[in-house]
Amino acid sequence: MYYNFMRIHKMLRVTAAMAAGVTDKLCEIADIVALIEPKQAEKPMVRGPYKRRLPKRLSGLVFADY
Repeated sequence: MYYNFMRIHKMLRVTAAMAAGVTDKLCEIADIVALIEPKQAEKPMVRGPYKRRLPKRLSGLVFADY
């Protein structure tokens, strides 16, 4: 975020985001913090159960349940 929206590049003399046409103003740290805070306040997603993987050498074999 800092590199693209806040850092002014020597060759471009603007930020990368400004050169790409994403924004037309120089962002400050407060702008980036304002974007991050609402995202962190959201309820975290519940992850599903862990799915066990077979090693690559065994992945082609078919195992029958007896």
